[in-house]
Amino acid sequence: MTEGSPVGRTARRGEGGAPERVLIAASFVNRVGNGLFNAASALYFTLVVGLPAAQVGAALTVAGLTGLLAGIPGGHLADRRGARTVMVCALMVQALSMAALVLVDSWLALTAVATVDRLAAAAGGAAWGALVVRVGGERPARFRARLRTFVNLGVILGTVGAGLAVAADTRGAYVALILGNAASFLLCAALLLLLPAYPVLAASPRRSRWIALSDRPFLAFTAIFGAMGLQYPVVSLLLPIWISQHTEVPRWTVAAVFAVNAAFCVLLQTRIGSRVETPGDGGRALRTAGLLFLVSCPVMALAAHTPVWAAAGLVVAAVFVHSLGEVYESSAGFALGFGLAPDHAQGQYQGLLGLGFSAGQALAPALLTTVVLGLGTAGWLLLAVFFAVLGTAGPPLARWGARTRPLPGGAAEDVMA
Repeated sequence: MTEGSPVGRTARRGEGGAPERVLIAASFVNRVGNGLFNAASALYFTLVVGLPAAQVGAALTVAGLTGLLAGIPGGHLADRRGARTVMVCALMVQALSMAALVLVDSWLALTAVATVDRLAAAAGGAAWGALVVRVGGERPARFRARLRTFVNLGVILGTVGAGLAVAADTRGAYVALILGNAASFLLCAALLLLLPAYPVLAASPRRSRWIALSDRPFLAFTAIFGAMGLQYPVVSLLLPIWISQHTEVPRWTVAAVFAVNAAFCVLLQTRIGSRVETPGDGGRALRTAGLLFLVSCPVMALAAHTPVWAAAGLVVAAVFVHSLGEVYESSAGFALGFGLAPDHAQGQYQGLLGLGFSAGQALAPALLTTVVLGLGTAGWLLLAVFFAVLGTAGPPLARWGARTRPLPGGAAEDVMA
């Protein structure tokens, strides 16, 4: 975001405080609902509805892949019709589709309803990115860091609620989770209506409508960010399997891993993320994240080759280092993802970035469980080097992006260079 941009001028007119609190509250409510649903959804469809696990996985995969198609068009619509309007509409659709899940009794019905939900989520996610920029205030990096802190906290609280329902293990408890998530969408939409109706920013008539797809530096960043996103399922998927199959560490350590990861991210996000402001800062943060993952992954692997008492300590230490890398990686994503995007096309750019990230998350389980687990310790070392190489691309990518952004005064270099 440039110094004299319309977004920056809006922030300096004093609209920052209240809208910031509104968007933080809305995002928190939304993520509490997500935590309620995501932690127990698979159990509901398999144990309560009675669908085979393979059918549930297939339905969610089809829905997830189809949903990717809505990100860029949804973001473009947010740029041209208003991010708040698009996000509120998307949330309303998600509320209806989520509530409809309690009526699902077949694979086809689950696939159809989940696909509608994922299409709305992709469009709403792109609009959310555009709203974050408009609401950001005079210190956007600090706002984004605070926002992510409350998002993480919301997921934690929602997951705790889901745990209570899973412990009850009744149809009523699972249905309550689903309807609770639907209600969170409605409440989130209502809160967003308290935001100002930010005016749509005019696009340059000389620019292509689908400018993000021709922006080579941003496309490169999208690919790198999507690949670096494999670090998230390292803690949520790969490490728990590694602990259970290759170490003698008590199984409760798996739960401790999630708690340690979440706690460190909540505590460190604002402290670190508020200092990552410009694309240059983002490039350096991405490099730092890669180096931290270069340390954390081998330490996780080492837990399989040490006594139990040492293995538990290594796992906790590795998760701490990995969580620190996660904070730097997410901060880099904010700084580069928003900083390289023109103000009038933030929604479209965030839609593209979301597409890349979601594609990486879709591929992650297969890659991590086959390549890394298949190679054992060597796989962990390969993964560490992979993250480090991606991180080293951060600073030159930031410089490439800066060279191809519009110049002050309206002149511009070729954004496709």
